[in-house]
Amino acid sequence: MFRQFRSEVEAALADALAALDLPTDDLGIERPPDDMDATLASSVAFRLAGEVGDAPPNVATRVAEAVAVDDATYLASVDTAGPYVNFHANDQYLADTLDAAATDADYGALSDRDTSVVVEHTSANPTGPVHVGRARNPIVGDAVANLLAYAGYDVDRHYYVNDAGRQMAVFTWAYERFDESDLDAEPARDRAEYDLVRYYRKGNAYLENADSADVEAAEAEISAILQGLEAGDEETYERVGEVVDTVLGGMKDCLARLPAEFDEFVKETRFMRDGSTDEIATRLKETDHAVYEEDAWQLELDDWGIDKNLVFLRSDDTSLYTTRDLAHHEWKFANYDRAVTVLGEDHKLQADQLDATLELLGNDVDRLGHVIYSYVNLPEGKMSTRRGTGVMLDDLLDEAIDRAREAVESRMDDRIRDDDLTDADVDRIAHQVGIGAVRYDIVSKQPAKAITFEWDDALDFEGQSAPFVQYVHARCCGILDEAESEGVAVPEPGEPLDVDASVLETEEARDLLREVARFPAAIESAAEDLEPHTIATFTREFADAYNAFYRECPVVTAESDDLRAARVALVAAARHTMANALDVLGVEAPESM
Repeated sequence: MFRQFRSEVEAALADALAALDLPTDDLGIERPPDDMDATLASSVAFRLAGEVGDAPPNVATRVAEAVAVDDATYLASVDTAGPYVNFHANDQYLADTLDAAATDADYGALSDRDTSVVVEHTSANPTGPVHVGRARNPIVGDAVANLLAYAGYDVDRHYYVNDAGRQMAVFTWAYERFDESDLDAEPARDRAEYDLVRYYRKGNAYLENADSADVEAAEAEISAILQGLEAGDEETYERVGEVVDTVLGGMKDCLARLPAEFDEFVKETRFMRDGSTDEIATRLKETDHAVYEEDAWQLELDDWGIDKNLVFLRSDDTSLYTTRDLAHHEWKFANYDRAVTVLGEDHKLQADQLDATLELLGNDVDRLGHVIYSYVNLPEGKMSTRRGTGVMLDDLLDEAIDRAREAVESRMDDRIRDDDLTDADVDRIAHQVGIGAVRYDIVSKQPAKAITFEWDDALDFEGQSAPFVQYVHARCCGILDEAESEGVAVPEPGEPLDVDASVLETEEARDLLREVARFPAAIESAAEDLEPHTIATFTREFADAYNAFYRECPVVTAESDDLRAARVALVAAARHTMANALDVLGVEAPESM
Protein backbone atom coordinates (compact mmCIF):
# COMPACT_ATOMS: atom_id res chain seq x y z
CA MET A 1 0.00 0.00 0.00
CA PHE A 2 2.82 2.40 0.84
CA ARG A 3 4.30 2.00 -2.64
CA GLN A 4 0.92 2.80 -4.24
CA PHE A 5 0.43 5.74 -1.89
CA ARG A 6 3.90 7.05 -2.76
CA SER A 7 3.09 6.78 -6.47
CA GLU A 8 -0.10 8.77 -5.94
CA VAL A 9 1.84 11.44 -4.04
CA GLU A 10 4.46 11.65 -6.77
CA ALA A 11 1.84 12.04 -9.47
CA ALA A 12 -0.24 14.61 -7.54
CA LEU A 13 2.81 16.69 -6.61
CA ALA A 14 4.21 16.62 -10.14
CA ASP A 15 0.85 17.75 -11.53
CA ALA A 16 0.68 20.58 -8.99
CA LEU A 17 4.17 21.82 -9.82
CA ALA A 18 3.46 21.64 -13.54
CA ALA A 19 0.27 23.65 -13.03
CA LEU A 20 2.35 26.28 -11.23
CA ASP A 21 4.86 26.23 -14.09
CA LEU A 22 7.57 24.96 -11.73
CA PRO A 23 10.17 22.22 -12.47
CA THR A 24 9.20 18.65 -11.60
CA ASP A 25 12.60 16.95 -11.86
CA ASP A 26 13.20 16.70 -8.08
CA LEU A 27 10.09 16.21 -5.95
CA GLY A 28 11.96 15.86 -2.65
CA ILE A 29 9.58 13.20 -1.31
CA GLU A 30 10.78 11.59 1.92
CA ARG A 31 9.70 10.16 5.24
CA PRO A 32 8.70 13.04 7.50
CA PRO A 33 10.58 13.76 10.74
CA ASP A 34 9.35 11.73 13.73
CA ASP A 35 7.56 14.71 15.26
CA MET A 36 5.58 15.41 12.09
CA ASP A 37 2.13 13.85 11.65
CA ALA A 38 2.20 12.79 8.00
CA THR A 39 2.69 9.63 5.96
CA LEU A 40 5.01 11.33 3.48
CA ALA A 41 6.46 14.83 3.16
CA SER A 42 8.12 16.86 0.44
CA SER A 43 10.99 19.29 0.91
CA VAL A 44 10.51 20.67 -2.62
CA ALA A 45 9.85 24.18 -1.25
CA PHE A 46 13.50 24.48 -0.18
CA ARG A 47 14.63 23.90 -3.76
CA LEU A 48 12.04 26.19 -5.32
CA ALA A 49 12.37 29.13 -2.90
CA GLY A 50 15.13 30.79 -4.88
CA GLU A 51 13.38 30.31 -8.19
CA VAL A 52 10.04 31.62 -6.90
CA GLY A 53 11.64 34.39 -4.88
CA ASP A 54 9.74 33.67 -1.70
CA ALA A 55 10.34 31.99 1.66
CA PRO A 56 10.09 28.17 1.71
CA PRO A 57 7.01 28.09 4.01
CA ASN A 58 5.13 30.36 1.60
CA VAL A 59 6.18 28.25 -1.37
CA ALA A 60 5.05 25.11 0.47
CA THR A 61 1.61 26.65 1.04
CA ARG A 62 1.23 27.53 -2.66
CA VAL A 63 2.23 24.01 -3.71
CA ALA A 64 -0.08 22.34 -1.18
CA GLU A 65 -3.05 24.38 -2.35
CA ALA A 66 -2.40 23.24 -5.93
CA VAL A 67 -2.38 19.50 -5.10
CA ALA A 68 -5.57 17.68 -6.11
CA VAL A 69 -6.63 14.62 -4.07
CA ASP A 70 -10.16 13.97 -5.37
CA ASP A 71 -9.27 11.00 -7.62
CA ALA A 72 -6.73 9.36 -5.32
CA THR A 73 -7.30 5.94 -3.76
CA TYR A 74 -5.22 6.48 -0.63
CA LEU A 75 -4.24 10.18 -0.56
CA ALA A 76 -6.68 11.89 1.79
CA SER A 77 -5.32 15.39 2.31
CA VAL A 78 -2.38 17.73 1.98
CA ASP A 79 -1.17 20.42 4.38
CA THR A 80 2.05 22.09 5.40
CA ALA A 81 4.36 22.25 8.40
CA GLY A 82 6.73 25.12 7.92
CA PRO A 83 8.61 24.49 4.65
CA TYR A 84 7.31 20.92 4.26
CA VAL A 85 4.36 19.81 2.16
CA ASN A 86 2.71 16.96 4.08
CA PHE A 87 0.67 14.13 2.58
CA HIS A 88 -1.81 12.14 4.66
CA ALA A 89 -3.19 8.68 3.91
CA ASN A 90 -6.84 7.77 4.44
CA ASP A 91 -8.43 4.96 6.44
CA GLN A 92 -8.68 2.76 3.34
CA TYR A 93 -4.88 2.78 3.20
CA LEU A 94 -4.69 1.26 6.68
CA ALA A 95 -7.54 -1.19 6.06
CA ASP A 96 -5.97 -2.54 2.86
CA THR A 97 -2.59 -2.80 4.59
CA LEU A 98 -4.11 -4.87 7.40
CA ASP A 99 -5.87 -7.13 4.92
CA ALA A 100 -2.73 -7.67 2.83
CA ALA A 101 -0.27 -8.26 5.68
CA ALA A 102 -2.46 -10.36 7.96
CA THR A 103 -3.41 -12.87 5.26
CA ASP A 104 -0.16 -13.15 3.29
CA ALA A 105 2.70 -15.14 4.84
CA ASP A 106 4.95 -13.74 2.08
CA TYR A 107 4.03 -10.14 2.82
CA GLY A 108 6.76 -7.79 1.67
CA ALA A 109 7.85 -9.91 -1.29
CA LEU A 110 7.46 -7.97 -4.54
CA SER A 111 6.16 -9.14 -7.90
CA ASP A 112 8.40 -11.09 -10.28
CA ARG A 113 10.54 -8.69 -12.30
CA ASP A 114 11.54 -11.29 -14.93
CA THR A 115 15.18 -10.27 -14.35
CA SER A 116 17.96 -12.71 -13.44
CA VAL A 117 20.75 -11.78 -11.06
CA VAL A 118 23.82 -13.74 -10.03
CA VAL A 119 25.19 -12.81 -6.61
CA GLU A 120 28.78 -13.92 -6.06
CA HIS A 121 29.94 -13.86 -2.49
CA THR A 122 32.34 -15.44 0.01
CA SER A 123 34.66 -17.03 -2.60
CA ALA A 124 37.34 -17.52 0.06
CA ASN A 125 40.38 -19.38 -1.20
CA PRO A 126 40.05 -23.09 -0.34
CA THR A 127 43.20 -23.15 1.77
CA GLY A 128 41.67 -23.82 5.20
CA PRO A 129 38.93 -22.89 7.68
CA VAL A 130 36.90 -19.71 7.22
CA HIS A 131 38.43 -16.95 9.35
CA VAL A 132 36.16 -14.74 11.43
CA GLY A 133 37.60 -11.61 9.82
CA ARG A 134 36.06 -12.74 6.52
CA ALA A 135 32.69 -13.62 8.07
CA ARG A 136 31.16 -10.41 6.79
CA ASN A 137 31.28 -11.62 3.20
CA PRO A 138 28.96 -14.66 3.48
CA ILE A 139 26.67 -12.84 5.91
CA VAL A 140 26.33 -9.69 3.81
CA GLY A 141 26.36 -11.66 0.55
CA ASP A 142 23.60 -14.00 1.67
CA ALA A 143 21.50 -11.03 2.84
CA VAL A 144 22.01 -9.23 -0.50
CA ALA A 145 20.85 -12.36 -2.34
CA ASN A 146 17.83 -12.73 -0.02
CA LEU A 147 16.97 -9.07 -0.48
CA LEU A 148 17.07 -9.26 -4.27
CA ALA A 149 14.92 -12.41 -4.20
CA TYR A 150 12.33 -10.62 -2.03
CA ALA A 151 12.44 -7.71 -4.49
CA GLY A 152 11.29 -10.01 -7.28
CA TYR A 153 14.56 -10.93 -8.97
CA ASP A 154 15.43 -14.45 -10.06
CA VAL A 155 18.58 -14.94 -7.98
CA ASP A 156 21.41 -17.46 -8.22
CA ARG A 157 24.07 -17.57 -5.50
CA HIS A 158 27.59 -18.38 -6.64
CA TYR A 159 30.88 -19.12 -4.92
CA TYR A 160 33.84 -18.49 -7.22
CA VAL A 161 36.50 -21.08 -6.41
CA ASN A 162 40.13 -20.05 -6.83
CA ASP A 163 41.55 -23.42 -7.84
CA ALA A 164 44.21 -22.21 -10.27
CA GLY A 165 46.50 -19.82 -8.40
CA ARG A 166 49.85 -20.28 -6.72
CA GLN A 167 48.27 -20.93 -3.33
CA MET A 168 46.53 -24.03 -4.63
CA ALA A 169 49.68 -25.19 -6.39
CA VAL A 170 51.60 -24.83 -3.09
CA PHE A 171 48.80 -26.62 -1.23
CA THR A 172 48.75 -29.52 -3.72
CA TRP A 173 52.54 -29.85 -3.63
CA ALA A 174 52.56 -29.83 0.19
CA TYR A 175 49.72 -32.36 0.46
CA GLU A 176 51.62 -34.73 -1.81
CA ARG A 177 55.05 -33.97 -0.31
CA PHE A 178 54.40 -34.43 3.43
CA ASP A 179 52.96 -37.21 5.56
CA GLU A 180 50.90 -37.04 8.72
CA SER A 181 54.06 -37.74 10.71
CA ASP A 182 55.64 -34.55 9.28
CA LEU A 183 52.93 -32.33 10.76
CA ASP A 184 53.26 -30.49 14.04
CA ALA A 185 49.76 -30.68 15.54
CA GLU A 186 46.43 -32.50 15.53
CA PRO A 187 43.55 -30.92 13.60
CA ALA A 188 41.70 -28.26 15.63
CA ARG A 189 38.41 -29.88 14.58
CA ASP A 190 37.37 -33.17 13.09
CA ARG A 191 36.60 -31.74 9.69
CA ALA A 192 38.42 -31.84 6.36
CA GLU A 193 39.61 -28.23 6.10
CA TYR A 194 41.09 -28.32 9.61
CA ASP A 195 42.93 -31.51 8.72
CA LEU A 196 44.34 -30.41 5.37
CA VAL A 197 45.25 -26.85 6.37
CA ARG A 198 48.10 -28.36 8.37
CA TYR A 199 49.72 -29.47 5.10
CA TYR A 200 49.34 -25.99 3.66
CA ARG A 201 50.96 -24.41 6.72
CA LYS A 202 53.73 -27.00 6.68
CA GLY A 203 54.41 -26.31 3.02
CA ASN A 204 54.63 -22.56 3.48
CA ALA A 205 56.92 -22.97 6.50
CA TYR A 206 59.14 -25.25 4.44
CA LEU A 207 59.40 -22.72 1.60
CA GLU A 208 60.36 -20.02 4.11
CA ASN A 209 62.88 -22.01 6.16
CA ALA A 210 64.39 -24.83 4.07
CA ASP A 211 67.81 -24.41 2.49
CA SER A 212 67.92 -22.75 -0.90
CA ALA A 213 68.52 -25.90 -2.95
CA ASP A 214 65.49 -27.64 -1.43
CA VAL A 215 63.35 -24.54 -1.90
CA GLU A 216 64.44 -24.28 -5.53
CA ALA A 217 63.45 -27.91 -6.14
CA ALA A 218 60.10 -27.36 -4.43
CA GLU A 219 59.43 -24.21 -6.47
CA ALA A 220 60.13 -26.19 -9.65
CA GLU A 221 57.46 -28.72 -8.65
CA ILE A 222 55.02 -25.93 -7.79
CA SER A 223 55.71 -24.22 -11.11
CA ALA A 224 55.08 -27.51 -12.92
CA ILE A 225 51.65 -27.71 -11.30
CA LEU A 226 50.82 -24.18 -12.46
CA GLN A 227 52.05 -24.94 -15.98
CA GLY A 228 50.01 -28.15 -16.03
CA LEU A 229 46.86 -26.22 -15.16
CA GLU A 230 47.58 -23.65 -17.84
CA ALA A 231 48.24 -26.36 -20.43
CA GLY A 232 44.99 -28.17 -19.62
CA ASP A 233 46.68 -31.31 -18.28
CA GLU A 234 43.94 -33.57 -16.92
CA GLU A 235 46.18 -35.31 -14.37
CA THR A 236 47.16 -31.94 -12.89
CA TYR A 237 43.51 -30.88 -12.70
CA GLU A 238 42.70 -34.07 -10.82
CA ARG A 239 45.58 -33.60 -8.37
CA VAL A 240 44.62 -30.03 -7.56
CA GLY A 241 40.92 -30.87 -7.62
CA GLU A 242 41.33 -33.51 -4.91
CA VAL A 243 42.73 -30.91 -2.49
CA VAL A 244 40.31 -28.15 -3.51
CA ASP A 245 37.18 -30.29 -3.27
CA THR A 246 38.17 -31.82 0.05
CA VAL A 247 38.87 -28.46 1.71
CA LEU A 248 35.83 -26.85 0.09
CA GLY A 249 33.63 -29.61 1.46
CA GLY A 250 34.60 -28.67 5.01
CA MET A 251 34.18 -24.97 4.31
CA LYS A 252 30.66 -25.64 3.02
CA ASP A 253 29.80 -27.30 6.33
CA CYS A 254 31.01 -24.23 8.20
CA LEU A 255 29.10 -21.79 5.98
CA ALA A 256 25.94 -23.90 6.26
CA ARG A 257 25.90 -23.06 9.97
CA LEU A 258 25.21 -19.37 9.22
CA PRO A 259 23.47 -20.52 7.00
CA ALA A 260 24.98 -19.45 3.68
CA GLU A 261 24.29 -21.86 0.86
CA PHE A 262 25.05 -21.69 -2.85
CA ASP A 263 23.44 -22.70 -6.10
CA GLU A 264 26.79 -23.25 -7.80
CA PHE A 265 30.50 -23.40 -7.03
CA VAL A 266 32.11 -22.00 -10.16
CA LYS A 267 35.74 -23.05 -10.55
CA GLU A 268 38.34 -20.70 -11.92
CA THR A 269 39.89 -23.49 -14.02
CA ARG A 270 36.62 -23.73 -15.93
CA PHE A 271 37.60 -20.61 -17.85
CA MET A 272 41.06 -21.94 -18.59
CA ARG A 273 39.78 -25.27 -19.86
CA ASP A 274 37.15 -23.79 -22.18
CA GLY A 275 39.63 -21.41 -23.84
CA SER A 276 37.86 -18.22 -22.74
CA THR A 277 40.84 -16.99 -20.68
CA ASP A 278 43.15 -17.28 -23.69
CA GLU A 279 40.56 -15.49 -25.80
CA ILE A 280 40.37 -12.65 -23.25
CA ALA A 281 44.17 -12.29 -23.25
CA THR A 282 44.23 -12.15 -27.07
CA ARG A 283 41.56 -9.45 -27.16
CA LEU A 284 43.32 -7.40 -24.51
CA LYS A 285 46.64 -7.54 -26.38
CA GLU A 286 44.90 -6.08 -29.43
CA THR A 287 43.66 -2.99 -27.59
CA ASP A 288 45.40 0.39 -27.66
CA HIS A 289 45.79 0.20 -23.89
CA ALA A 290 47.98 -2.93 -23.88
CA VAL A 291 51.72 -2.62 -23.22
CA TYR A 292 54.47 -5.16 -22.65
CA GLU A 293 56.50 -3.99 -19.63
CA GLU A 294 58.53 -5.67 -16.93
CA ASP A 295 58.23 -9.06 -18.64
CA ALA A 296 54.43 -9.03 -18.61
CA TRP A 297 51.46 -7.88 -20.65
CA GLN A 298 49.66 -5.03 -18.92
CA LEU A 299 46.77 -2.65 -19.47
CA GLU A 300 47.14 1.08 -18.93
CA LEU A 301 43.88 2.27 -17.35
CA ASP A 302 44.64 5.99 -16.89
CA ASP A 303 41.57 6.89 -18.97
CA TRP A 304 39.46 5.38 -16.18
CA GLY A 305 41.34 7.27 -13.47
CA ILE A 306 43.30 4.17 -12.38
CA ASP A 307 47.02 4.71 -11.95
CA LYS A 308 48.06 1.10 -11.42
CA ASN A 309 48.35 -1.03 -14.55
CA LEU A 310 46.47 -4.32 -14.77
CA VAL A 311 48.82 -7.26 -15.44
CA PHE A 312 46.90 -9.86 -17.44
CA LEU A 313 49.57 -12.19 -18.85
CA ARG A 314 52.98 -13.25 -17.59
CA SER A 315 56.04 -13.55 -19.80
CA ASP A 316 55.61 -17.34 -19.89
CA ASP A 317 52.04 -16.83 -21.22
CA THR A 318 50.41 -17.99 -17.99
CA SER A 319 47.30 -16.07 -17.03
CA LEU A 320 46.52 -14.33 -13.75
CA TYR A 321 43.51 -14.43 -11.46
CA THR A 322 42.13 -11.21 -12.93
CA THR A 323 42.39 -12.53 -16.49
CA ARG A 324 40.38 -15.57 -15.55
CA ASP A 325 37.91 -13.40 -13.61
CA LEU A 326 37.33 -11.30 -16.72
CA ALA A 327 36.32 -14.45 -18.59
CA HIS A 328 34.18 -15.39 -15.60
CA HIS A 329 32.35 -12.06 -15.72
CA GLU A 330 31.71 -12.22 -19.45
CA TRP A 331 30.21 -15.64 -18.78
CA LYS A 332 27.99 -14.02 -16.14
CA PHE A 333 26.87 -11.37 -18.63
CA ALA A 334 26.02 -14.08 -21.16
CA ASN A 335 23.85 -15.96 -18.67
CA TYR A 336 22.33 -13.30 -16.38
CA ASP A 337 20.76 -9.88 -16.73
CA ARG A 338 22.72 -8.50 -13.76
CA ALA A 339 25.72 -9.51 -11.67
CA VAL A 340 26.51 -8.48 -8.10
CA THR A 341 29.80 -9.25 -6.35
CA VAL A 342 30.52 -8.90 -2.63
CA LEU A 343 34.17 -8.03 -2.03
CA GLY A 344 36.45 -7.13 0.84
CA GLU A 345 37.90 -3.65 1.00
CA ASP A 346 41.32 -4.97 -0.06
CA HIS A 347 39.79 -5.85 -3.44
CA LYS A 348 38.56 -2.32 -4.22
CA LEU A 349 41.34 -1.67 -6.76
CA GLN A 350 40.73 -5.05 -8.33
CA ALA A 351 37.02 -4.23 -8.69
CA ASP A 352 37.81 -0.88 -10.35
CA GLN A 353 40.29 -2.50 -12.73
CA LEU A 354 37.78 -5.23 -13.54
CA ASP A 355 35.03 -2.72 -14.34
CA ALA A 356 37.33 -0.64 -16.53
CA THR A 357 38.64 -3.65 -18.44
CA LEU A 358 35.18 -5.13 -18.97
CA GLU A 359 34.08 -1.78 -20.41
CA LEU A 360 37.19 -1.72 -22.61
CA LEU A 361 36.17 -5.16 -23.90
CA GLY A 362 32.76 -3.80 -24.88
CA ASN A 363 30.61 -4.95 -21.96
CA ASP A 364 27.80 -2.96 -20.36
CA VAL A 365 29.23 -2.51 -16.87
CA ASP A 366 26.00 -0.89 -15.67
CA ARG A 367 24.85 -4.50 -15.31
CA LEU A 368 27.54 -5.10 -12.69
CA GLY A 369 27.29 -4.06 -9.05
CA HIS A 370 29.77 -4.33 -6.19
CA VAL A 371 29.22 -4.39 -2.44
CA ILE A 372 32.50 -3.51 -0.74
CA TYR A 373 32.83 -4.32 2.96
CA SER A 374 35.37 -3.80 5.73
CA TYR A 375 36.52 -6.65 7.89
CA VAL A 376 35.25 -7.83 11.27
CA ASN A 377 37.49 -7.39 14.30
CA LEU A 378 37.23 -9.01 17.70
CA PRO A 379 38.13 -7.09 20.85
CA GLU A 380 41.48 -8.15 22.27
CA GLY A 381 41.25 -11.00 24.76
CA LYS A 382 37.46 -11.31 24.64
CA MET A 383 37.32 -14.75 23.05
CA SER A 384 39.19 -17.97 23.50
CA THR A 385 40.79 -19.49 20.41
CA ARG A 386 41.50 -23.03 19.38
CA ARG A 387 44.89 -24.19 18.27
CA GLY A 388 45.94 -22.69 14.98
CA THR A 389 46.23 -19.15 13.74
CA GLY A 390 43.55 -16.57 14.39
CA VAL A 391 39.90 -17.05 15.29
CA MET A 392 37.82 -19.17 12.97
CA LEU A 393 34.16 -18.61 12.15
CA ASP A 394 33.33 -21.95 13.78
CA ASP A 395 34.78 -20.67 17.06
CA LEU A 396 32.68 -17.51 16.90
CA LEU A 397 29.48 -19.45 16.19
CA ASP A 398 30.14 -21.96 18.98
CA GLU A 399 30.71 -19.21 21.49
CA ALA A 400 27.64 -17.31 20.26
CA ILE A 401 25.44 -20.36 20.89
CA ASP A 402 26.99 -20.96 24.33
CA ARG A 403 26.52 -17.33 25.37
CA ALA A 404 22.96 -17.28 24.02
CA ARG A 405 22.14 -20.41 26.01
CA GLU A 406 23.40 -18.72 29.18
CA ALA A 407 21.29 -15.63 28.39
CA VAL A 408 18.16 -17.69 27.72
CA GLU A 409 18.58 -19.75 30.88
CA SER A 410 19.14 -16.62 32.97
CA ARG A 411 15.83 -15.18 31.77
CA MET A 412 13.67 -18.27 32.34
CA ASP A 413 11.99 -16.82 35.44
CA ASP A 414 11.07 -13.61 33.58
CA ARG A 415 9.24 -15.27 30.69
CA ILE A 416 5.67 -14.07 30.16
CA ARG A 417 4.47 -17.26 28.48
CA ASP A 418 3.70 -20.12 30.82
CA ASP A 419 4.74 -22.92 28.45
CA ASP A 420 7.45 -25.22 29.77
CA LEU A 421 10.69 -25.21 27.78
CA THR A 422 12.47 -28.54 27.44
CA ASP A 423 16.23 -28.87 27.09
CA ALA A 424 15.66 -29.30 23.36
CA ASP A 425 13.68 -26.03 23.29
CA VAL A 426 16.49 -24.20 25.07
CA ASP A 427 19.04 -25.63 22.62
CA ARG A 428 16.87 -24.55 19.68
CA ILE A 429 16.39 -21.03 21.02
CA ALA A 430 20.09 -20.73 21.89
CA HIS A 431 20.98 -21.66 18.31
CA GLN A 432 18.42 -19.25 16.82
CA VAL A 433 19.46 -16.39 19.10
CA GLY A 434 23.21 -17.07 19.03
CA ILE A 435 23.60 -17.42 15.25
CA GLY A 436 21.06 -14.63 14.78
CA ALA A 437 23.07 -12.35 17.04
CA VAL A 438 26.21 -12.82 14.96
CA ARG A 439 24.43 -12.34 11.65
CA TYR A 440 22.34 -9.40 12.77
CA ASP A 441 25.21 -7.54 14.43
CA ILE A 442 27.31 -7.86 11.28
CA VAL A 443 24.65 -7.21 8.63
CA SER A 444 23.10 -4.28 10.49
CA LYS A 445 26.17 -2.08 9.94
CA GLN A 446 26.93 -0.25 6.71
CA PRO A 447 29.31 -2.62 4.88
CA ALA A 448 32.00 -0.01 4.23
CA LYS A 449 32.39 0.75 7.95
CA ALA A 450 34.85 -1.32 9.98
CA ILE A 451 33.23 -3.07 12.93
CA THR A 452 34.37 -4.66 16.15
CA PHE A 453 32.11 -7.48 17.27
CA GLU A 454 31.05 -7.00 20.90
CA TRP A 455 29.21 -9.80 22.69
CA ASP A 456 27.37 -7.55 25.13
CA ASP A 457 25.85 -5.53 22.30
CA ALA A 458 25.05 -8.49 20.06
CA LEU A 459 23.20 -10.43 22.77
CA ASP A 460 21.46 -7.52 24.50
CA PHE A 461 17.77 -8.47 24.79
CA GLU A 462 16.90 -4.85 25.55
CA GLY A 463 19.15 -3.12 23.01
CA GLN A 464 19.30 -2.74 19.25
CA SER A 465 20.18 -6.38 18.67
CA ALA A 466 18.91 -9.61 17.16
CA PRO A 467 17.30 -10.82 20.41
CA PHE A 468 15.51 -7.47 20.71
CA VAL A 469 13.85 -7.80 17.31
CA GLN A 470 13.46 -11.60 17.46
CA TYR A 471 11.51 -11.14 20.69
CA VAL A 472 8.87 -9.17 18.77
CA HIS A 473 8.19 -12.20 16.59
CA ALA A 474 8.08 -14.49 19.61
CA ARG A 475 5.61 -12.16 21.34
CA CYS A 476 3.40 -12.13 18.23
CA CYS A 477 3.39 -15.93 18.20
CA GLY A 478 2.56 -16.05 21.91
CA ILE A 479 -0.41 -13.70 21.51
CA LEU A 480 -1.76 -15.60 18.52
CA ASP A 481 -1.41 -18.91 20.36
CA GLU A 482 -3.24 -17.43 23.35
CA ALA A 483 -5.98 -16.09 21.08
CA GLU A 484 -6.51 -19.51 19.51
CA SER A 485 -6.61 -21.18 22.91
CA GLU A 486 -9.36 -18.70 23.90
CA GLY A 487 -11.37 -19.53 20.79
CA VAL A 488 -10.56 -16.25 19.00
CA ALA A 489 -10.23 -16.56 15.22
CA VAL A 490 -6.70 -15.97 13.93
CA PRO A 491 -6.24 -14.91 10.28
CA GLU A 492 -5.16 -17.73 7.99
CA PRO A 493 -2.84 -17.07 5.04
CA GLY A 494 -4.81 -16.90 1.82
CA GLU A 495 -8.19 -16.63 3.57
CA PRO A 496 -10.37 -13.47 3.40
CA LEU A 497 -10.01 -11.12 6.37
CA ASP A 498 -13.31 -10.19 8.00
CA VAL A 499 -12.39 -7.43 10.47
CA ASP A 500 -13.15 -3.76 10.81
CA ALA A 501 -9.84 -1.89 10.71
CA SER A 502 -11.52 1.39 11.59
CA VAL A 503 -11.81 0.31 15.24
CA LEU A 504 -8.02 0.55 15.55
CA GLU A 505 -8.26 4.08 16.90
CA THR A 506 -5.28 4.24 19.25
CA GLU A 507 -2.24 6.02 17.88
CA GLU A 508 -0.03 3.05 18.83
CA ALA A 509 -2.06 0.64 16.70
CA ARG A 510 -2.20 3.01 13.76
CA ASP A 511 1.54 3.74 14.00
CA LEU A 512 2.27 0.02 13.94
CA LEU A 513 0.03 -0.44 10.92
CA ARG A 514 1.85 2.41 9.15
CA GLU A 515 5.15 0.59 9.79
CA VAL A 516 3.65 -2.60 8.37
CA ALA A 517 2.56 -0.64 5.30
CA ARG A 518 6.02 0.64 4.45
CA PHE A 519 7.79 -2.75 4.58
CA PRO A 520 7.43 -3.57 0.84
CA ALA A 521 8.82 -0.11 -0.01
CA ALA A 522 11.73 -0.72 2.37
CA ILE A 523 12.48 -3.94 0.45
CA GLU A 524 12.29 -2.11 -2.88
CA SER A 525 14.61 0.70 -1.79
CA ALA A 526 17.15 -1.57 -0.08
CA ALA A 527 17.33 -3.84 -3.13
CA GLU A 528 17.82 -0.89 -5.47
CA ASP A 529 20.80 0.30 -3.40
CA LEU A 530 22.08 -3.19 -2.41
CA GLU A 531 21.84 -2.18 1.25
CA PRO A 532 20.45 -4.96 3.46
CA HIS A 533 21.52 -3.02 6.56
CA THR A 534 18.56 -0.70 5.96
CA ILE A 535 16.24 -3.67 6.56
CA ALA A 536 17.96 -4.18 9.91
CA THR A 537 17.20 -0.53 10.65
CA PHE A 538 13.58 -1.18 9.65
CA THR A 539 13.35 -4.10 12.10
CA ARG A 540 14.51 -1.91 15.00
CA GLU A 541 12.03 0.85 14.14
CA PHE A 542 9.32 -1.76 13.68
CA ALA A 543 10.18 -3.29 17.06
CA ASP A 544 9.80 0.11 18.72
CA ALA A 545 6.38 0.57 17.15
CA TYR A 546 5.28 -2.94 18.06
CA ASN A 547 6.44 -2.65 21.67
CA ALA A 548 4.48 0.60 22.06
CA PHE A 549 1.39 -1.20 20.73
CA TYR A 550 2.06 -4.16 23.03
CA ARG A 551 2.24 -1.92 26.10
CA GLU A 552 -0.87 0.10 25.36
CA CYS A 553 -3.23 -2.21 23.46
CA PRO A 554 -4.45 -5.44 25.10
CA VAL A 555 -5.29 -7.97 22.42
CA VAL A 556 -7.03 -11.09 23.76
CA THR A 557 -8.63 -9.06 26.60
CA ALA A 558 -9.75 -6.17 24.35
CA GLU A 559 -13.05 -4.60 25.44
CA SER A 560 -15.07 -5.66 22.38
CA ASP A 561 -15.15 -8.51 19.90
CA ASP A 562 -14.56 -6.20 16.94
CA LEU A 563 -11.54 -4.58 18.58
CA ARG A 564 -10.16 -7.97 19.63
CA ALA A 565 -10.48 -9.29 16.06
CA ALA A 566 -8.80 -6.20 14.60
CA ARG A 567 -5.93 -6.31 17.09
CA VAL A 568 -5.42 -10.05 16.51
CA ALA A 569 -5.23 -9.32 12.77
CA LEU A 570 -2.72 -6.56 13.43
CA VAL A 571 -0.56 -8.97 15.46
CA ALA A 572 -0.73 -11.47 12.58
CA ALA A 573 0.31 -8.70 10.18
CA ALA A 574 3.19 -7.75 12.50
CA ARG A 575 4.28 -11.39 12.73
CA HIS A 576 4.47 -11.75 8.93
CA THR A 577 6.29 -8.43 8.60
CA MET A 578 8.95 -9.19 11.21
CA ALA A 579 9.40 -12.81 10.11
CA ASN A 580 10.06 -11.75 6.53
CA ALA A 581 12.31 -8.84 7.47
CA LEU A 582 14.40 -11.23 9.56
CA ASP A 583 14.36 -13.73 6.70
CA VAL A 584 15.91 -11.13 4.41
CA LEU A 585 18.72 -10.74 6.94
CA GLY A 586 19.13 -14.50 7.29
CA VAL A 587 18.10 -14.36 10.95
CA GLU A 588 15.72 -16.98 12.31
CA ALA A 589 12.41 -15.85 13.81
CA PRO A 590 11.83 -17.84 17.03
CA GLU A 591 8.27 -18.71 18.01
CA SER A 592 9.22 -18.60 21.68
CA MET A 593 12.10 -17.14 23.66
